[in-house]
Order: sequence, then C-alpha cells, then structure tokens
Amino acid sequence: MSRTIKAAAVQFTITLGEIEPNLAQVRAALAELAAAGVQLAVLPEMWATGFAYKDLNQLAARTSEIVAEIAALSAQYSMVIIGSLPEPHEDKVYNTAYILDNGELKGKYRKIHLFSLMQEDRSFDGGNSWLLAETSVGRIGVFICYDLRFPELARRLAVEGAEILVVPGEWPKPRQEHWRTLLRARAIENQLFLVASNCCGVVGKLDFFGMSMIIDPKGELLAEAGYEPQNITAVIDFGEMQAWREQIPCFKDRKPASY
Repeated sequence: MSRTIKAAAVQFTITLGEIEPNLAQVRAALAELAAAGVQLAVLPEMWATGFAYKDLNQLAARTSEIVAEIAALSAQYSMVIIGSLPEPHEDKVYNTAYILDNGELKGKYRKIHLFSLMQEDRSFDGGNSWLLAETSVGRIGVFICYDLRFPELARRLAVEGAEILVVPGEWPKPRQEHWRTLLRARAIENQLFLVASNCCGVVGKLDFFGMSMIIDPKGELLAEAGYEPQNITAVIDFGEMQAWREQIPCFKDRKPASY
C-alpha cells in the first residue's frame, strides 16, 4: 500500500501591514484544515504582512512571535505548515519560508531571487542556498514566488530527492498564465508533486488572482482555487509518483555531463 498524505493551500486576501487580521485568517484556515485531516498546509508569501515596504523592519520584529504561534498550531494539529515571513537581518530583511513540523522548526529557506521589477532588492537581502527539508510528510523542497522562473532551483531540489515542491507566492495580475504554466512545468519536468499558495484580491496597489494549485507529477491539477479566498485540498499518493517515474524514466535518462 503506497504512502499518502492530505495537502492544502491556504488562499486569502492579505491585509497590507497589519498582522492581526492576517493571523486571524490563518488561525481559522488551519483549524478548518485540521478538522479535515490535512497534514501539510502551505500559506502565501509574506502572509502576515504583505510587502509593506515602509514598515518592513518594524513588522519583521514580530516574526519570532508569529513563528512561535504557528509552531504551536502545527504541534496541536500534527501538521506541517509552510509560509514566508519577513526575517530581520541587519538594516534589511530576508523573505524567509519557515518549515514547521509538529511544533519543530525543520528549516528555513531565504528567497534567493529577488524581484527587481518591484524593487525587492532595495528592501530585502537575498538568500544564497537551497533547502530540502526532511519532514513527517516527506522530503520537501521550497521556493518562493519569483524563484518559480528559475528551473535550476527546482531541478536541484528534485535531484537531491525532493518529493514535494511548495511555493508560497504573491503573484499578481496580469501574469496568471505564467503562474499556471510555470507551476505545471516545474511539476512535469521534475516528476513530483507541487503545492502552491497565492494570495487573492487587492493588496495595496496590486490585484492578485489567487489560482492556488496542487499538481501531480504528470502536471495534472488535483485542486485549483479561483479568485476568492479559499482553502484547497488534495490527496498526494507517492506510489503514483514512483510509478510515473518508472514509466517515463527521465531521471535515469538524464545526461548532465553533456549540458
């Protein structure tokens, strides 16, 4: 009998620069998902604050207490919870995804690729290393939003043994077809599961389309959200991933020495 887990993506409209209403939405979502037997929940990018650039350093000072609360919920619900928050670092911050597993911090990934179009590099420091986390639900590779446009990162995680890629995002209109296509491509080319959480609605000056997704190793959508706040769930069957990799043995047929 193959190993299965129930995964979810949490999609909501982030209140820019105000932690309490965002925390309230996440608390409610996690309680609902726990009641449904979810073991892995992915939250959007910068889910507690949004990109409130003027107040980032002040807001980042509260990240440790937010992480402590979400860790407590992950222990209470026996759940792996992943989402990104501003992490203090000198006079800037990192955009950091925290991997919380049954109350334990299993790792944190600092966003490597900063979106220069939105001047993220002026307010954030970029990370410089990938993360593969061993968790109670499997081996999880993490990338954040703009990282999705860099297939080298996803491939590295897959080669190192990732079973699931998770993508916290704040991906706005009008580039929803890029989001959809890139997510499916990363799942197809690496033959693994992908759970992506995007925010939705108007946040500051940007309009976010939602479209959070859970995708299987063939690139088929197991679940997809619309434009409104919504939690989506799907069962991930690792036996299906193994069977697909045996049917089309891309990893066996790779020739990395030639390219």
